[in-house]
Amino acid sequence: MANHKSALKRNRQNAVRNARNTHIRSTMRTFVKKVRESVAAGDAAAAKAALEQAVPLIDKASTKGVIHKATASRKISRLAKLVNSLG
Repeated sequence: MANHKSALKRNRQNAVRNARNTHIRSTMRTFVKKVRESVAAGDAAAAKAALEQAVPLIDKASTKGVIHKATASRKISRLAKLVNSLG
């Protein structure tokens, strides 16, 4: 356990940041899952709506440093390709 005042503060900051990052990552994954489920069900309208909700969350995770910007770009590209495959 940390004893120095600065180390205790560092632990508090890390706990808050970890909780924030976990929330952002989890929310992003949930919305990505909704897109994939809509595509699997063959519902083009629901898939497009889910994609429109997922893209800003993926961008937000990238902006906050939770995921790399190339990872975000790849995820968005693959999801868009998947939704467009429905026709």
